[in-house]
Amino acid sequence: MERIQSKAIISDLQKKIVLLSGPRQVGKTWLAKHIATSFKNPLYLNYDRLEDRNIIHKESWLENIDFLILDELHKMDGWKNYLKGVFDTKPEHLKILVTGSARLESFRQSGDSLAGRFFRHRLLPFSPAELDLIGEVNDLSTLIDKGGFPEPFLSADPNDVNRWRMQYTDGLIRNDILDFERIHDFRAIHLLFELLRTRVGSPVSFQSLATDINISPNTVKKYMQILESLFIIFRVTPYSNNIARSILKSPKIYFFDNGLVKSDGARFENFVAICLLKHVYGIEDYEGIPFQLHYLRTKEGQEVDFCLTRDGQPECMIEVKQSDTSLSKNLYRFNQKYQIPGIQLVRHIKREQTIEGIELRRADQYLLELKL
Repeated sequence: MERIQSKAIISDLQKKIVLLSGPRQVGKTWLAKHIATSFKNPLYLNYDRLEDRNIIHKESWLENIDFLILDELHKMDGWKNYLKGVFDTKPEHLKILVTGSARLESFRQSGDSLAGRFFRHRLLPFSPAELDLIGEVNDLSTLIDKGGFPEPFLSADPNDVNRWRMQYTDGLIRNDILDFERIHDFRAIHLLFELLRTRVGSPVSFQSLATDINISPNTVKKYMQILESLFIIFRVTPYSNNIARSILKSPKIYFFDNGLVKSDGARFENFVAICLLKHVYGIEDYEGIPFQLHYLRTKEGQEVDFCLTRDGQPECMIEVKQSDTSLSKNLYRFNQKYQIPGIQLVRHIKREQTIEGIELRRADQYLLELKL
């Protein structure tokens, strides 16, 4: 199945290295090999394979190779300097795509050896907007229940979906996390993973989680950073003009695999969060505009589910509802006080309308229209 990033990646490959990251089994390798069909002499190398690893270390690919795919290269010690050397000395005809299931955002740090040599692309699960753009039929309920990862989404057998998710989860916990960093307490990070599945959409306290698991708050933070780095969860922080305060306040946690969320109501909110994050990544990766996903919360506990910000300024507020068509009081209060445009997304609604300046939108239609 086609992915919406294909053309943009092929275009960027003519200029720089392309770094393609995203969750495990989201389709990065398939997309890389699909792009390879546009080249005459492509070569796919996976750092997890010993034979490929030797070729990578020795840079012993043939001179006529015009497209080099380096999969899971981040597992190689000193790989950024290695990639810098390859790029700086490569022949003009060679294009390079690097893929990985760990976050590659660390490259943005000043003084980085790859600065100015790469374009970033982040691949996330299917969304209504992407499926529509590539001409595929999409059903909101199916996406919410199965999630947008290609294999479970395309499967017609519920048992196969359940088997995939069980193996996927086991692989994440037992393989990816342990490969990423040495964990002394496997039980604790597994318990944290399970606890977070039940707290989707609610501000989480590191201290509370630490108490429940019987570990220190700093260890909770470390484990959550690992889960984020491996594209298992993502955090949404409260919006604040003061960036430091925003980071320190309690975040809300969501999962990239929507099927991991246990509650039906939370699963819908989680799905909206994934679609909004995909929208944010698209604007950042393809337009180079600072765009972020937050939520709003006052000291009194008044809260709005999501807030999109452009260049640090609120652009739109979004409240998510399953079927409640009565206007959200908190959404209305924030709109009146701060004049931020508000949208109430309702999964089950017969008619879209505007009430007191707030748009009540059908969730399926709004998510279909999100720019990618």
